[in-house]
Amino acid sequence: MDFDTGARLKEEREKRRMSQRQLAAATGVTSGMISMIEQNRTSPSVATMKKILAGLGISLGDFFADEAETGPKWHFSHAELREITPVSKLGEAGAGVVFRQIGRPGAAALQMLYETYTPGADTGPELYSHDAEEAGVVIAGQVLVTVGEDTRLLSAGDGYLFNSRTPHRFRNPGPADCVIVSACTPPTF
Repeated sequence: MDFDTGARLKEEREKRRMSQRQLAAATGVTSGMISMIEQNRTSPSVATMKKILAGLGISLGDFFADEAETGPKWHFSHAELREITPVSKLGEAGAGVVFRQIGRPGAAALQMLYETYTPGADTGPELYSHDAEEAGVVIAGQVLVTVGEDTRLLSAGDGYLFNSRTPHRFRNPGPADCVIVSACTPPTF
């Protein structure tokens, strides 16, 4: 079963008794964009989704969590890694970016992600930030990472570590998929 981003966003907004306009005012995202996301007429970039969810006080991991999961677990097959990114259509910001979380949200003080970026994929034109520190290692391919004013091309075997409060962005210039294993603490993504 596919995750219904629009229905879940509307549910979370209404649970907090917020109108689309109130959420827009709190996040800097237009009420029209929020309406289109709730109707599944567009898919937000990672940066836009982070802004909206911050206005609701919820992380990406919690937003995409499967509430049926409970109990301790220390091992996970690739198929069990939870996708925590909005599904984007080809040509939209965020298309080709897939974040899979290892474990369930809130289960640890560390959030681990298995990230895949197809050629040309981008976290979105806007830099985003969150209250954490993050580190990662490029496993395959290459990625342009922008942190503040600085942009670097990282290739397989290269790594990064920065304060996530500094606005940042990831983009795969191609020609192959880029795979990154990353971690952030506290788990705010």
